[in-house]
Amino acid sequence: MKKYEYTESKDTRSGFGAGIAELGRTNPNVVALTADLAGSLKLDTFIKENPERFVQCGIAEANMIGVSAGLTIGGHIPFATTFANFATGRVYDQIRQSVAYSNKNVKICASHAGLTLGEDGATHQILEDLGMMKMLPNMTVINPCDYNQTKAATLAIAEHEGPVYLRFGRPVIPVFTPADQKFEIGKAWTVNEGKDVSIFCTGHLVWEAIKAGEKLAEEGIEADIINIHTIKPLDEEAILASIKKTGCAVTAEEHMLNGGLGDSVAQVLSRNYPAPIEYVGVHDTFGESGTPAQLMEKYGLTAENIIAQVKKVMSRKA
Repeated sequence: MKKYEYTESKDTRSGFGAGIAELGRTNPNVVALTADLAGSLKLDTFIKENPERFVQCGIAEANMIGVSAGLTIGGHIPFATTFANFATGRVYDQIRQSVAYSNKNVKICASHAGLTLGEDGATHQILEDLGMMKMLPNMTVINPCDYNQTKAATLAIAEHEGPVYLRFGRPVIPVFTPADQKFEIGKAWTVNEGKDVSIFCTGHLVWEAIKAGEKLAEEGIEADIINIHTIKPLDEEAILASIKKTGCAVTAEEHMLNGGLGDSVAQVLSRNYPAPIEYVGVHDTFGESGTPAQLMEKYGLTAENIIAQVKKVMSRKA
């Protein structure tokens, strides 16, 4: 198992903040908008350096999406920011009609996604957002794994023409990817090469998959760990190459099993290369208040859960 070491932990939302601050210095077309959450979205540096390119929309997310769509007509690249629950569930109609349908160059940047929002509870913990957004035609959906990858993804989506949903989170997690990485939209990243099982993971669960891979290696199980940071367009080539090598798969995500990464991977396998697959994700339920670590454990989103599913799926191999 390839070793991944880290010297610090940071929240992925701060990676977004660093990325948009850099864009403020390098891309004069980038405009930041927020729905009364500038601090939570780490926009302070961008606002300080580019006050004329910041729009405070207040607690009016639907209006923010409409303003963003309008800004694209003048050649601007709007980054619309708020919590993931409000960025999708509250304004899905506006995104569908004003952004996706007309293929507007709007970047919807959503923090505090998944269960690890923590103590704010179920009303703020959206677990359906990846499914909602990947179903929209023209929409690119990205869920990076750490601070550095989130920063790199933020820079990359400014160069991408078309609507994007960029998802990131609140808790601090290890920073283990290179600071100088080039983020390729739609291109999966092989974290570790193995021959016994494929682990397709995304977001915060990538680090859990790495921890699971280390423990599995101690038992002689070599896991092919693939970071699917782009949920749509999905890197089907990487998925099939891995599964043809290992013969079975586990998916891991901080999202509802219905509509998430697991569903996407299962569709690819069913159409092209049927193989046993198991899932790590939230089972058709809302979240609740608690620390991120408590919630990850209660809802089965840890390295230990990945290990259990790996052993289960390997027992089903032909």
